[in-house]
Amino acid sequence: MTKKTVRAGIIGSGFAAQFHLDALQRVSVALISVVGVYSRNPQNSENFASKNDLTPFYSLEELINSCDVLHVCTSPVSHEEIAIQVLKKDKDVIIEKPLTGYFGSGENFNGDTFPRKTGLDYAVASVNRMLEAENSSKGMIMYAENWIYAPAIQKEREVIEKTNAQILWIQAQQGHSGSHSLDYGKWKFSGGGSLMGKGCHPLSAAIYLKGVEGKVLDGKPIRPKKVSCQTHSITRLPDFKNQGHLKDSYTDVEDYASLHLVFEDGSIADIVASELVHGGVKNYLEVHANNHRTICNLTPNNAMQTYNPVDTNFKDIYVSEKLGTKEGWSNISPDESWFNGYQHELDAFYKCHISRISAESNSLLAADVIVTIYSAYLSASFKGKEVSIDL
Repeated sequence: MTKKTVRAGIIGSGFAAQFHLDALQRVSVALISVVGVYSRNPQNSENFASKNDLTPFYSLEELINSCDVLHVCTSPVSHEEIAIQVLKKDKDVIIEKPLTGYFGSGENFNGDTFPRKTGLDYAVASVNRMLEAENSSKGMIMYAENWIYAPAIQKEREVIEKTNAQILWIQAQQGHSGSHSLDYGKWKFSGGGSLMGKGCHPLSAAIYLKGVEGKVLDGKPIRPKKVSCQTHSITRLPDFKNQGHLKDSYTDVEDYASLHLVFEDGSIADIVASELVHGGVKNYLEVHANNHRTICNLTPNNAMQTYNPVDTNFKDIYVSEKLGTKEGWSNISPDESWFNGYQHELDAFYKCHISRISAESNSLLAADVIVTIYSAYLSASFKGKEVSIDL
């Protein structure tokens, strides 16, 4: 059977754009023709295009018109505007996480001091504008949350479905030593700190798995209902002593968050997001159900463990993201992209594009994640008081 050729376009030219492009090479359900790349900075477009043998576009509209599927790999502050422009052209859009958010206004905006209710109201309105644009379009939003498609999470989905499991409690975390991007530390670009940039991943997986459970048991997802949260800025404390191992370039965002979520059925999830973790990325999710317990170790996992006595021996060998040093024992990843679900995610998205079936990681999941996060920020401003989640 001849595979369909699908024209893809990359919007953005940074880290996310590169791993989207790399994952596209592994899509098996279709023949992907990457038409080109667009960035608001023409020099960045040209550099990315030259590095990857692509065509640079100098007009976003021209790239959209030339493609069937657009990958939005820009900072979250631009996601809504770009997504709506794509949907108005009846094209499918794959949006990097987080979906959208609140990014303030005015030159003197400060992420430390704005009213969190303002942020929540704006985020809800932004989500609703994107959902309305999707409802009015022949195109659809596919939410690029790779955790949903990570093999460990998908295997747990199978366990839940085939055993009619009732999830009682989920524990999950993402943490590492801090983002390379200077934009990440500024609320006006990132829409928040650790809770937004890191917490969105395990939170998405927790909401997804409860959705799977609900569909199996009652035909509809079990959604988030209430949240309480605490956030902290540890590397911004006056007496923090930076020895060069942790990033401390955050200006007005938190570097630690702890979120407690209550679902409609009374079950719970505890999510931790942090920039305070040495030794690489810590991505895990643990399910405590009425008939089983599962621990999903996305990163690190012990599929391969290597001892290296001299750091420079591995100078040309990729070990794992954010590791810090290649000396000593390490959980070296034989295929980090596979374990993290990147190729599975895009394969699933292009299958949805061809079949016109909604993705498992869709706009409704993304909406629940964003509204939960901003409700959690409101809770944190009340020192952890429980807040209802309304969308």
